[in-house]
Amino acid sequence: MLVYVLRRILYTIPIALGVSLVCFALIHLAPGDPLSAVIPEGASPETIAQIRVAYGFDRPLPVQFLKWLSHVCSGNFGTSIMTNRPVLTDVLPAIVNTLTLASVAVLFGFVLGCLFGVASGYLVGSPTDRAITTVSTTGVSIPHYWLGMVMIVIFAVNLNLLPATGMGEGGSGSFGFNWESLQYLILPALTLSVIPAGIIARAVRGTIADVRKQDFMQTLYAKGLPGRRVFVHVVKNALPSVLAVMGLQVAQLLGGSILVETVFSWPGTGFLLNNAIFTRDLPMLQGTILVLSMFFVLINLGVDILQTAVDPRIKRA
Repeated sequence: MLVYVLRRILYTIPIALGVSLVCFALIHLAPGDPLSAVIPEGASPETIAQIRVAYGFDRPLPVQFLKWLSHVCSGNFGTSIMTNRPVLTDVLPAIVNTLTLASVAVLFGFVLGCLFGVASGYLVGSPTDRAITTVSTTGVSIPHYWLGMVMIVIFAVNLNLLPATGMGEGGSGSFGFNWESLQYLILPALTLSVIPAGIIARAVRGTIADVRKQDFMQTLYAKGLPGRRVFVHVVKNALPSVLAVMGLQVAQLLGGSILVETVFSWPGTGFLLNNAIFTRDLPMLQGTILVLSMFFVLINLGVDILQTAVDPRIKRA
């Protein structure tokens, strides 16, 4: 097991290097000049040349990448063009807010998805199965941003039950696990949880149905095991697949919540990315994308290790 874990960690090094290269290249491949946000209107060619030298854009791209990567490895993600603060100063609180939102959304999605998936997997072909499948497919198909606006209209505007946007009067600095703060988390978390719940429900339904068709199930019933013991064996055999799906959903929510965070004005990485895109804040854009990408890589690594711990049969030779 230890050898497998070390090998998986070593595999993440070239993946992380490739991700950093893609993050760097995407900024430079985007249309327009990356320095357009800092070049004054009507600037002379001499001024433009000085700005390019100051930001290192006069050097070849490989040299720029190596210099940027060396700074990143030392913890220096650059300085934001718009706020003139270190990028990490804004990214770290934002990633905490996004992790809070994504964790609650995945919790909602995991609980609902597993409940619906298990019920559907045990009742394959029944009206309940068809109803759950229809609801799951509908949930996966609904756009996040549209559902978020509908939730705001229903629960914040019409019913006046929950706040529509933000994290409270004190912002993220005063957010805590109390009703005054958590009420701001409910609507965006529920909005984000719909697609994971649908995906998990469909995955659990298929896995449970496949496990129940295997030969060892007949052996368990023949040995006279009670229903709850058989259920434990079914869940144990289905768990690795469910963990893989859940891990992917956590990683996707970290980077895919940009529209939901914008709709609810939730100050996470999605909201930060949205502002950086519109203001062409190159260092902020690169730093935020890189941090999210590294979280994606680390989450996949953790899921691989957790799957192996749950079911050693899937360990690669």
